This record gives sequence, structure tokens and C-alpha cells, in this order.
Amino acid sequence: GIDVLLGIARFWVGRVHYSKRAGKYMIHGVTGPNEYENNVNNNWYTNRMTAWELAYTAEQLMLIPREKAQTLNVSAEEIRRFREISEKMYLPYDKELDIFVQHDTFLDKDLMPASELSAEDRPLNQKWSWDHILRSCFIKQADVLQGLYFLEHLYDKETIRRNFEFYEPMTVHESSLSPHIHSILAARIGKVEKAYQLFLHATRLDLDDYNNEGDQGLHITSMPGSWLAIVRGFAGLQILNDTLKIEPVIPEKWSSYSFKVNYLGNTLHIQVSKEIKISLTAGSQLNIQVYQNVYELRQGLALTVNLKDLS
Repeated sequence: GIDVLLGIARFWVGRVHYSKRAGKYMIHGVTGPNEYENNVNNNWYTNRMTAWELAYTAEQLMLIPREKAQTLNVSAEEIRRFREISEKMYLPYDKELDIFVQHDTFLDKDLMPASELSAEDRPLNQKWSWDHILRSCFIKQADVLQGLYFLEHLYDKETIRRNFEFYEPMTVHESSLSPHIHSILAARIGKVEKAYQLFLHATRLDLDDYNNEGDQGLHITSMPGSWLAIVRGFAGLQILNDTLKIEPVIPEKWSSYSFKVNYLGNTLHIQVSKEIKISLTAGSQLNIQVYQNVYELRQGLALTVNLKDLS
């Protein structure tokens, strides 16, 4: 994958510009994940993911054989350039609100929760003119929160909580990419019942035709998104420092849930109720972290751990 990483990095080097006034690299004229805004400057998600990609590519390029580096025509100076841009990337932030700002002028909008919209206004893309949508604060899908989902391991839960509580109320979830990402983050920060409501939105998007477009077909992204909301959200599954980790929670209306995952040639069956039961159904040995403790799994020996209240 190094060829792809390098190609992406070289693209972003050609896409950024340096602001002498701010002493930072910036990216103007982009559309971030939120499809209800376009041609914005310094979208936090775009800038942050670009900074991450450049740093990660520089790190990986240091590990490849010299012959491969010569084939790629990559030099130490180019790697230094990747790192410089990553370290000096401008990331919009508001000190008073203590949040990452979606883009340069987002906070200049008339900010209000989506709950103030009437039913006659929804979905916005079928009821409002495009200029009305563009100048509103309403967010179609996770934007800043999409970046925090991808880079969750780099931020503490309070940072994610502050940004979630600011942006989710303005999000109309009129994209099939939206409810499950918000559900996962809500579960991770202890808002389990909010996560459950968003999970229902993800699973019933087409069944209840929330976006009034069922005649056009099914939202295929909402289907794996529902699975992700359970496994990545309620079960809290992550891979951190080469260790599989789970932090399960359970909605009040569920008595239990279970799923299987394959990891490094091992198959795990994970069951969550008032306790967590983990069985290795294929493979020989694997370490797994449950909350803060690491356990060794062996085939034929089930692991049982008490469920914690993370709210």
C-alpha cells in the first residue's frame, strides 16, 4: 500500500498552501464530509486527515527497503516536507467553546438545533433551495465527528464528548452514512440510550423511509453501518497497540447481544448481557483487553467478565 499512500501524500502537498500571516499550511475550496456545505476553507476533517496521512506516510517510508525507495523516487527531503506540512497544518479550533471548528466560518452561521425544524422542512434537500441549505448550520452527516471516529485513539473521551454535544444536535442525519457513526461515538462516551436511538435510525432508515426516497432503492451503507454500531459502538471493539480491545455497554431495552469476529486467524464469539462471555471458536491463543485488563484466550476455555457501567 505504500505506493497508494505516497500518491495521496504527493497530492496533498500540491493541494495545500502556506499562510505567511498564520504561519500554517491551509487547504481552501473543499467539500468536507458534510454534503450540505461546499467550497469551504479549512474544513477541520480534511485538514486533520491530511496531516495524519502525511505523518503516517513519512513514518512508513522510513521502514521500506532502499531499493523500493529508489523505485518510488522518494528522497529524505520529500519525507521532511511531508512532516513539515503535517506539523504545521492549520486546524480550526475555538478556545471559548473548546471544540474543533468544522470550517473557518461555521461559527458565523445562525446556530440552532435541528429539533427547531418543522416536519414540513424535512428532508432539507427536498424542501429547501440549495442556497438556503448552504447558509444554514444544519449538518447532513458526521464531519468533525467523522474525523474523531477515525482518529479516536488520538483523543480523550472528554474531547469527543464536547464535540459530539456541540455538533450532533445540529445534524439532520439525512445521509445513510450518518446515524451509525454518531451511534458509535455516543456509545463510546457513555450516552448509551442516545446511541440506541441513533442505532434505530440507522437500522430503520429504509424501513421507515426517513429520507422520503425509498422508491430510489435501498441505502446499502446503512446495512453494514448497523453492524458497526453494535460491534464498534455498543461492544466498543478497537485494535489498539496490536491488541484487540472491547468496552461493552448494553441498551436498556436489550437483554443481550452477540457477534463473531475474525482477527489474525482467530474466530471469537462475544456475548454481552449482565456479563461478558468470550469464546475462541477457531485458533489457538489470543490476548484480548476487556475494559482496562488484558486476558489470554485459549480454545475450549471461555472467558467471563462482569459488565461495567460506563455512563
